[in-house]
Amino acid sequence: MPIRNADIAAILEEIADLLEIDGANVFRIRAYHNAARILKELGQDVRTMVEKGEDLTRLPGIGADLAGKIKEIVDTGRCKVLDDLHKRLPPAIVELLRIPGLGPKRVRVLYRELGIQTLEQLRRAVREHRIRSLPGFGEKTEMHIADALEAHGGGVGRYTRVAADQYAAPLLDYLNTVPGIDKVVIAGSYRRAKETVGDLDILATGSSEGLVMQRFVEYDDVEEILSQGPTRASVLLRGGLQVDFRVVPKESYGAALHYFTGSKAHNIAIRRLGQERGLKINEYGVFRGDKRVAGDTEESVFASVGLPFIPAELREDQGEIEAAKAGYLPKLVELSDLKGDLHAHTKASDGHNTILEMAQAAKSHGLQYLAITEHSRRLTVAHGLDPVRLLKQIDEIDKLNETLDGIVLLKGIEVDILEDGSLDLPDDVLGRLDIVVGAVHSRFGLSRIKQTERILRAMDRPYFNILAHPSGRLIGRREPYEVDMSRIIRKAKERGCFLELNANPERLDLVDSHCRMAREEGVLVSLNSDAHSILDFRNLRYAVGQARRGWLEPGDVLNTRSLKELRPLLCGTR
Repeated sequence: MPIRNADIAAILEEIADLLEIDGANVFRIRAYHNAARILKELGQDVRTMVEKGEDLTRLPGIGADLAGKIKEIVDTGRCKVLDDLHKRLPPAIVELLRIPGLGPKRVRVLYRELGIQTLEQLRRAVREHRIRSLPGFGEKTEMHIADALEAHGGGVGRYTRVAADQYAAPLLDYLNTVPGIDKVVIAGSYRRAKETVGDLDILATGSSEGLVMQRFVEYDDVEEILSQGPTRASVLLRGGLQVDFRVVPKESYGAALHYFTGSKAHNIAIRRLGQERGLKINEYGVFRGDKRVAGDTEESVFASVGLPFIPAELREDQGEIEAAKAGYLPKLVELSDLKGDLHAHTKASDGHNTILEMAQAAKSHGLQYLAITEHSRRLTVAHGLDPVRLLKQIDEIDKLNETLDGIVLLKGIEVDILEDGSLDLPDDVLGRLDIVVGAVHSRFGLSRIKQTERILRAMDRPYFNILAHPSGRLIGRREPYEVDMSRIIRKAKERGCFLELNANPERLDLVDSHCRMAREEGVLVSLNSDAHSILDFRNLRYAVGQARRGWLEPGDVLNTRSLKELRPLLCGTR
């Protein structure tokens, strides 16, 4: 059975988590976490690299030891390190890690201090109020754990966009080689660019439906066939992702694509418009009585109810139909609109490549400028820069810019916003930079009022430009901190600051609704990769998808500007 990058990354993540519970060396833990992140975001198929005998140590952050572990996983589907950890630690303890808010550090405390190994033991400890007395917990954390346990179920999980892509891309490649298939596309929440997907809905047109279905269920990553018929089949892939596949007639393709793209609320609204015109709209077409009047294309479906084409990312019944009627649908931003990237890291902090390598990679992605924004000194785990090291990097960037062709490097920093709202570096140093990106990396548990005031005070600093990953969330791993985003957005407008939409597929932060709020207030959003390696610039496409869900046009995005247009905006707060 094939093994995908996401499968390997999941094993490495579990090793890292269990090592942390076991009290292993922090650098060893971090190495596994970093390797997992790299593989999840990698555009190359690691299994293919192993089969070709390619040197895995050429990948950023992968040394000889980790390369050997990855090869072992590809060859056997297992890893001896993980097997040994499973023998040493209670088997049910992994389930605790699936409770939001319970990372390995807290699970380790629960296990060491209270002997908690299972979900039931955790529920009992919550009921008996034994958790609040533990160091680093408290009553509020105990209540959050209680809520998370209440919501926790055994249902099918959701996949980040990048994880879903690692299954979707090879499957689409396979289907495109199947005789009889003319056209194949992924619909559903994936097509609407939702930040996570629960399953994949794939539509195809073609002939010999029975043969096509048979070839689909014979795909080598299929673990279980849930159903199979002449025009529809449903399977589970080995990684647990469900895929529903349908072959539809060409004359129904547009109607089926519209129907299975959704959302449900959008489809209901479109059907209601059809009913007002005496039409019946379903996955088979648009009908007046028994006569099909449209449905071969999505454009024909919308035209039948008097609307222009509505991009898939907007189809949530959140004003897109009214906007289409009135003729003011946004002309959504596209990846090709981006002129630069304003958040990236190098080996100087916690990145994996040199400044020159990052500049060359950004240029290869069509970018005209790149801001180098290392972490600041407080983030010691990321080898953050103090004033001396930052000033040295400023000189290095100035010298590099004299030799670079086709791309300009901007001097920047991702400076920590401290609990009192001050910044981690002094103004006389920040004033030497082209761009200052402020970020919250600690004290996520502050109250809504305190967290909001903390960020507002930081935005008042004279050299503050962009608020990075504004809610601090990690999808499926860490809930957003409590903050009044409407106040943050209004402050950004007042100060001439900007908000980041972080492209890391585990962040995608801003959320779509906050993108719309920013747009309505006239606050520009910067679509940044937060790249830690030359491979991460590919993630910008995920930021674009989120931005489109947030109705952003090119003019709403800071880094669609040329460098000449950008510089005055960055100086606006100074």
